[in-house]
This record gives sequence, C-alpha cells and structure tokens, in this order.
Amino acid sequence: MAHAKNHDYHILPPSIWPVAAAVATFVMLVGGVAWMRGVTFLGMPVEGPWMFLIGLIGVFYVMFGWWADVTHEGNEGDHTPVVRIGLRYGVILFITSEVMFFVAWFWAFFKNAMYPMGPDSPIKDGIWPPEGIVTFDPWHLPFINTLVLLLSGVAVTWAHHAFAHENDRKTAINGLAVAVLLGLFFTGLQALEYSHAAFGLSDTVYGGVFFMATGFHGFHVIIGTIFLFVCLIRLMRGQMTQENHIGLEAAAWYWHFVDVVWLFLFFAIYVWGR
Repeated sequence: MAHAKNHDYHILPPSIWPVAAAVATFVMLVGGVAWMRGVTFLGMPVEGPWMFLIGLIGVFYVMFGWWADVTHEGNEGDHTPVVRIGLRYGVILFITSEVMFFVAWFWAFFKNAMYPMGPDSPIKDGIWPPEGIVTFDPWHLPFINTLVLLLSGVAVTWAHHAFAHENDRKTAINGLAVAVLLGLFFTGLQALEYSHAAFGLSDTVYGGVFFMATGFHGFHVIIGTIFLFVCLIRLMRGQMTQENHIGLEAAAWYWHFVDVVWLFLFFAIYVWGR
C-alpha cells in the first residue's frame, strides 16, 4: 500500500502544543516582570499576579496535555526502539541544559567567595560570608537532607533495577513509593530550614545566591517528586513494560541529577562556603 508505514520512526501529526507553550510562557514571563516591577502593558497598568498566574496555568495545561499525548503514543506502540533512542537523547540534552543552569549559580557563588566585594574593592577584598550573615550549620538539617535525598536515589535505583532487569512490578512500585515519600520529606525539611534562616534573599550577594541556588534545587526536587509519582501511578495501572519504560528511565536519570546537584550544593555552599 502506498501509505503503509515501512520505517521505525514515528511521524508526528501537526500539534498545537509548541505554539501554546510559547504563548503561555510569554504571558507568564511578561506577567511576572510586570507584577514585580509594577510596569504597564499595552498602555494599561498591570497590578497583582493575575497575568503571571494565567500564564502559569497555561504552562501547566500544556505540560499535562503534551505529556499525556506522549504517554498515549507509547501505549499505542509508536515508541519503537529507534524512537526510544531519540527520546533518551532528548532527556540527556535536557538534563545537560539543567546542569548548565546550576553552573551559573555555582559560578556566582565561587566568584564572590574567592573575591568578595567590600567598601574598598577592588583595592582590598571584603570578607566572606559578608558581615552580618549567620550561615547554617551544615551538619544539622542540611546533612539530614543530604541523607534523605541519597536514600531516595537508592530507592529509585532499586525500583528501576527491579522493573528493567527482573520485571518485578511490585518491587518497583514499592521502591517508587519510598522515593516519593522521601522527596516530600526533603521538601518539608528544606521549608523548615528556610524558616530558621537568619538572612533573606535580599541580604547581600550571599543571601541572593544561597536562596536562588538551593531554592531552584528545591523546585527541581518538587518536579522530580511529581515525575516519580506519575511513574508510580502508571506502573500501578500497568502502562509500562519491561521493554518500554522510557518514562521511568527518564525519571530515574532526572532524580540522580537532582541528587548530584545537591551533593555539590552541600559541600560547596554549606560546608566550604562557611
């Protein structure tokens, strides 16, 4: 037949999701800037976070719809071995871009730690941490959070190995459940840590870099926890197989990326940066 498929690639039909993602992201960006800066948009004053929230809801809607379509494609058998290789490359490139995002914050921290600015700069360097900043003791809550996140990584590896190598769905479900609970525990402990901080986001460059680096990492932990939870639900519904479980594989890679970034944050900012 002329229209019969004679290749292993998945030819996607036209989709509204890329355009919708661009529009929603643009609205969220403009709304966030207008909310924080109190500027006008198209001659009208923008007051409150309503424009930002509209864009954020749009982004969430696109994420849900687009990933639902990808999941449906996998369930329909469109994710052939060749397609799965491409999906793996995509996940690797995405995680690489996330690594470079955190490289920027580490760069800012190390630059200011090694060459701190002071009233006599650049003739004479200032002190680090800046005067008035009381840093966290790394061997209390930060160390506990490190152990929690490492244990969650072990649970994810346990789950992935059980499913990918032994086709043990029950053990994989138990491992993911443990990982999700530990991810939630990490987020709760970080919120508790922030509530005891003796400095804020606007308190010198130390406060800015500390909260941006650890805060964005916490945001990634929340995303990763949701990622693992979705994989848990899909496993419980029987939507993954031993041969085709790209979602679980991607979630495991993402979670290990979160683990490694936290180890660098712990030793660089909490321990060395004191």
